[in-house]
Amino acid sequence: MALLQNIDLARFVALMQEDASPAQLLDNGSLLLEQAGDVAMHWAPFEHTPKTARLVICGITPGRTQALNALSAFGQALKAGFDPAEALRLAKLTGSFSGTMRTNIVRMLDVLMVHHALGVSSCADLFNPQYELVHMTSALRYPVFVRGGNYNGNPPMLRTPMLRSVVEDVLTEEALLLPDALWLPLGPKPTEALAHLVTRGVLKAKNVLEGMPHPSGANAERIAYFLGQKARIDLSAKTRPDLIDAARGKLLAQVSRLPPVIIA
Repeated sequence: MALLQNIDLARFVALMQEDASPAQLLDNGSLLLEQAGDVAMHWAPFEHTPKTARLVICGITPGRTQALNALSAFGQALKAGFDPAEALRLAKLTGSFSGTMRTNIVRMLDVLMVHHALGVSSCADLFNPQYELVHMTSALRYPVFVRGGNYNGNPPMLRTPMLRSVVEDVLTEEALLLPDALWLPLGPKPTEALAHLVTRGVLKAKNVLEGMPHPSGANAERIAYFLGQKARIDLSAKTRPDLIDAARGKLLAQVSRLPPVIIA
């Protein structure tokens, strides 16, 4: 793929060892990978893909804050004497979901019995960084900005050649490294990207856990209903219980058909 071939990691390593801050490097164009009109994609250290991962959590694209945190961690690791590969691994760990998001992911996956399919007592066990059983990624691996703001799905990634190529090549590379992992898309845009890889024969449909409510704290009512902690009669008008019931039933059936994975 042209994008992967054009990424000069040695140049980025040299940049991160200089005195410029990650924000300066991001803002002055030093990390720019590609641009098409108002859409710009910048490099950030998200290459590390643990082959031990049994669950892949897929968002839409790293936001500015996530990118700056990863860049800062990468630069600090390099200056501490770590080689680039280890610095990439350490930087990627800073992007792990924590707090409410992680708690909601674990609770919903446990309700679906995913922990049984993956051979652990709870999906919380997957988040132990020592074992790297969870891979955090994005449909668009590298941070994408539109007119300087975080990309939110517009323009549509699969109808934008620059972004479509990232899905078809970069995300495909990750999928091929993790052929047996379960993939959890967070929201409709990552779901579309993973569905596209399914149609291309890169991912197995049975391994994509589609339809779970987004784990954001702003989605608390849908999550509570999905978990069976809030009755239908108590839901607000904005929540559509029939859709949640259908998604939960489909996911439960899907997970029940998965062969158990034994983790050594």
